[in-house]
Amino acid sequence: MNKFWYKFLKLLLKPVYKFYYNPKIYCKENLNIDGPIIIAGNHIHLVDQCNVIISSKRVINYMAKKEYFDSFKTRWFFKLVGCIPVDRSKKDQNAKNSALEILNSGGAIGIFPEGTRNKTEEKLLPFKYGAVSMARETNATIIPVAVTGDYKFRSKSLKAKFGKPFKVGQMSLEIANNKLYNEISKMIDELKS
Repeated sequence: MNKFWYKFLKLLLKPVYKFYYNPKIYCKENLNIDGPIIIAGNHIHLVDQCNVIISSKRVINYMAKKEYFDSFKTRWFFKLVGCIPVDRSKKDQNAKNSALEILNSGGAIGIFPEGTRNKTEEKLLPFKYGAVSMARETNATIIPVAVTGDYKFRSKSLKAKFGKPFKVGQMSLEIANNKLYNEISKMIDELKS
Protein backbone atom coordinates (compact mmCIF):
# COMPACT_ATOMS: atom_id res chain seq x y z
CA MET A 1 0.00 0.00 0.00
CA ASN A 2 1.10 3.51 -0.76
CA LYS A 3 0.44 5.68 2.32
CA PHE A 4 0.26 8.70 0.04
CA TRP A 5 -2.86 7.35 -1.69
CA TYR A 6 -4.49 6.38 1.60
CA LYS A 7 -4.00 9.87 2.99
CA PHE A 8 -4.91 11.57 -0.28
CA LEU A 9 -8.16 9.62 -0.68
CA LYS A 10 -9.00 10.16 3.00
CA LEU A 11 -8.46 13.91 2.61
CA LEU A 12 -10.70 13.88 -0.45
CA LEU A 13 -13.48 11.62 0.82
CA LYS A 14 -13.70 12.50 4.53
CA PRO A 15 -15.64 15.77 4.09
CA VAL A 16 -17.94 14.11 1.53
CA TYR A 17 -18.65 11.19 3.88
CA LYS A 18 -19.21 13.47 6.89
CA PHE A 19 -21.55 15.76 4.99
CA TYR A 20 -23.52 12.99 3.32
CA TYR A 21 -24.01 10.61 6.27
CA ASN A 22 -23.68 13.09 9.16
CA PRO A 23 -22.21 10.56 11.66
CA LYS A 24 -22.00 11.33 15.37
CA ILE A 25 -18.77 9.83 16.73
CA TYR A 26 -18.00 9.41 20.44
CA CYS A 27 -14.86 8.70 22.49
CA LYS A 28 -12.36 9.18 19.66
CA GLU A 29 -9.69 9.76 22.30
CA ASN A 30 -9.65 5.98 22.85
CA LEU A 31 -7.88 5.71 19.48
CA ASN A 32 -4.86 7.69 20.70
CA ILE A 33 -2.61 4.70 21.30
CA ASP A 34 0.88 4.07 19.99
CA GLY A 35 2.05 0.68 18.79
CA PRO A 36 0.03 -2.12 17.22
CA ILE A 37 -3.75 -1.82 17.47
CA ILE A 38 -6.72 -3.84 16.28
CA ILE A 39 -9.94 -1.91 15.89
CA ALA A 40 -12.79 -4.41 16.06
CA GLY A 41 -16.45 -3.60 15.58
CA ASN A 42 -19.87 -4.72 14.53
CA HIS A 43 -20.73 -4.73 10.84
CA ILE A 44 -24.05 -3.38 9.57
CA HIS A 45 -23.11 -1.61 6.33
CA LEU A 46 -20.53 -1.65 3.54
CA VAL A 47 -18.91 1.60 4.77
CA ASP A 48 -18.82 0.98 8.55
CA GLN A 49 -15.03 1.27 8.44
CA CYS A 50 -15.28 4.88 7.27
CA ASN A 51 -16.43 5.92 10.76
CA VAL A 52 -13.13 4.55 12.07
CA ILE A 53 -10.93 5.89 9.29
CA ILE A 54 -12.20 9.47 9.63
CA SER A 55 -11.66 9.31 13.40
CA SER A 56 -7.99 8.31 13.43
CA LYS A 57 -4.81 9.96 12.19
CA ARG A 58 -3.27 6.52 11.68
CA VAL A 59 -3.33 4.42 8.53
CA ILE A 60 -5.72 1.54 9.19
CA ASN A 61 -5.49 -1.60 7.07
CA TYR A 62 -8.92 -3.19 6.97
CA MET A 63 -9.50 -6.87 6.33
CA ALA A 64 -11.99 -7.20 3.46
CA LYS A 65 -13.58 -10.10 1.62
CA LYS A 66 -11.55 -11.16 -1.41
CA GLU A 67 -14.54 -10.67 -3.72
CA TYR A 68 -13.79 -6.92 -3.65
CA PHE A 69 -10.43 -7.75 -5.23
CA ASP A 70 -11.93 -9.99 -7.93
CA SER A 71 -13.59 -7.15 -9.84
CA PHE A 72 -11.54 -4.51 -11.65
CA LYS A 73 -14.25 -1.99 -10.65
CA THR A 74 -13.38 -2.22 -6.95
CA ARG A 75 -9.93 -3.87 -6.87
CA TRP A 76 -7.98 -0.64 -7.50
CA PHE A 77 -9.65 1.20 -4.62
CA PHE A 78 -9.31 -1.57 -2.05
CA LYS A 79 -5.64 -2.02 -2.98
CA LEU A 80 -4.90 1.70 -2.86
CA VAL A 81 -6.29 2.04 0.67
CA GLY A 82 -4.37 -0.99 1.90
CA CYS A 83 -7.15 -3.49 2.52
CA ILE A 84 -6.14 -7.10 3.11
CA PRO A 85 -8.09 -9.63 0.99
CA VAL A 86 -9.64 -12.45 3.01
CA ASP A 87 -10.95 -15.70 1.53
CA ARG A 88 -13.92 -16.38 3.81
CA SER A 89 -14.45 -19.89 2.41
CA LYS A 90 -11.48 -21.18 4.42
CA LYS A 91 -9.12 -20.31 7.25
CA ASP A 92 -7.07 -17.80 5.25
CA GLN A 93 -3.52 -17.98 6.61
CA ASN A 94 -2.21 -15.59 3.94
CA ALA A 95 -4.58 -12.86 5.12
CA LYS A 96 -3.63 -13.51 8.74
CA ASN A 97 0.09 -13.38 7.91
CA SER A 98 -0.36 -10.03 6.14
CA ALA A 99 -2.20 -8.64 9.16
CA LEU A 100 0.41 -10.01 11.59
CA GLU A 101 3.18 -8.39 9.56
CA ILE A 102 1.47 -5.00 9.86
CA LEU A 103 0.87 -5.45 13.59
CA ASN A 104 4.43 -6.63 14.23
CA SER A 105 5.68 -3.44 12.60
CA GLY A 106 3.50 -1.34 14.93
CA GLY A 107 0.63 -0.78 12.50
CA ALA A 108 -3.16 -0.73 12.78
CA ILE A 109 -5.64 -3.34 11.59
CA GLY A 110 -9.40 -2.97 11.25
CA ILE A 111 -11.55 -6.08 11.50
CA PHE A 112 -15.18 -7.13 11.80
CA PRO A 113 -15.24 -10.14 14.16
CA GLU A 114 -18.69 -11.15 12.89
CA GLY A 115 -16.97 -12.02 9.60
CA THR A 116 -19.73 -10.55 7.44
CA ARG A 117 -22.42 -7.89 7.50
CA ASN A 118 -25.19 -8.58 9.98
CA LYS A 119 -28.41 -8.64 7.96
CA THR A 120 -30.42 -10.37 10.69
CA GLU A 121 -32.60 -9.02 13.50
CA GLU A 122 -29.96 -10.14 16.02
CA LYS A 123 -27.89 -7.43 17.69
CA LEU A 124 -24.64 -9.24 16.83
CA LEU A 125 -23.61 -12.37 14.97
CA PRO A 126 -21.25 -14.80 16.78
CA PHE A 127 -17.67 -13.51 16.83
CA LYS A 128 -14.82 -15.31 15.11
CA TYR A 129 -11.52 -15.49 17.01
CA GLY A 130 -9.24 -13.67 14.54
CA ALA A 131 -9.11 -10.33 16.37
CA VAL A 132 -8.24 -11.74 19.81
CA SER A 133 -5.90 -14.36 18.36
CA MET A 134 -3.86 -11.78 16.45
CA ALA A 135 -3.89 -9.44 19.43
CA ARG A 136 -2.40 -12.12 21.65
CA GLU A 137 0.24 -13.11 19.07
CA THR A 138 1.43 -9.52 18.59
CA ASN A 139 0.61 -7.96 21.99
CA ALA A 140 -1.61 -5.51 20.09
CA THR A 141 -4.19 -3.41 21.89
CA ILE A 142 -7.81 -4.07 20.94
CA ILE A 143 -10.09 -1.06 20.58
CA PRO A 144 -13.78 -2.02 20.38
CA VAL A 145 -16.11 0.11 18.25
CA ALA A 146 -19.89 0.02 17.89
CA VAL A 147 -21.94 1.48 15.05
CA THR A 148 -25.71 1.99 15.05
CA GLY A 149 -28.27 3.80 12.93
CA ASP A 150 -28.93 4.15 9.23
CA TYR A 151 -26.82 5.27 6.31
CA LYS A 152 -29.31 7.67 4.78
CA PHE A 153 -28.51 11.14 3.45
CA ARG A 154 -27.93 13.50 6.41
CA SER A 155 -28.77 10.66 8.80
CA LYS A 156 -30.15 11.63 12.19
CA SER A 157 -29.32 8.25 13.74
CA LEU A 158 -25.85 7.19 12.52
CA LYS A 159 -23.56 6.89 15.54
CA ALA A 160 -20.22 5.28 16.36
CA LYS A 161 -18.53 4.89 19.73
CA PHE A 162 -15.04 3.69 20.63
CA GLY A 163 -14.74 1.60 23.75
CA LYS A 164 -12.01 1.27 26.33
CA PRO A 165 -8.86 -0.30 24.82
CA PHE A 166 -7.64 -3.59 26.29
CA LYS A 167 -4.95 -6.23 25.82
CA VAL A 168 -5.59 -9.95 25.72
CA GLY A 169 -2.57 -10.68 27.92
CA GLN A 170 -3.06 -13.92 29.82
CA MET A 171 -6.78 -14.20 29.08
CA SER A 172 -7.92 -17.30 27.21
CA LEU A 173 -9.09 -16.57 23.68
CA GLU A 174 -12.64 -17.49 24.71
CA ILE A 175 -12.66 -15.01 27.59
CA ALA A 176 -11.07 -12.28 25.45
CA ASN A 177 -13.56 -12.88 22.64
CA ASN A 178 -16.47 -12.75 25.10
CA LYS A 179 -15.09 -9.51 26.54
CA LEU A 180 -14.89 -7.96 23.07
CA TYR A 181 -18.39 -9.17 22.21
CA ASN A 182 -19.86 -7.87 25.48
CA GLU A 183 -18.15 -4.46 25.16
CA ILE A 184 -19.53 -3.93 21.66
CA SER A 185 -22.97 -5.21 22.68
CA LYS A 186 -23.04 -2.79 25.64
CA MET A 187 -22.03 0.17 23.44
CA ILE A 188 -24.73 -0.69 20.88
CA ASP A 189 -27.30 -0.50 23.70
CA GLU A 190 -25.84 2.80 24.91
CA LEU A 191 -25.95 4.34 21.44
CA LYS A 192 -29.55 3.25 20.94
CA SER A 193 -30.79 4.50 24.32
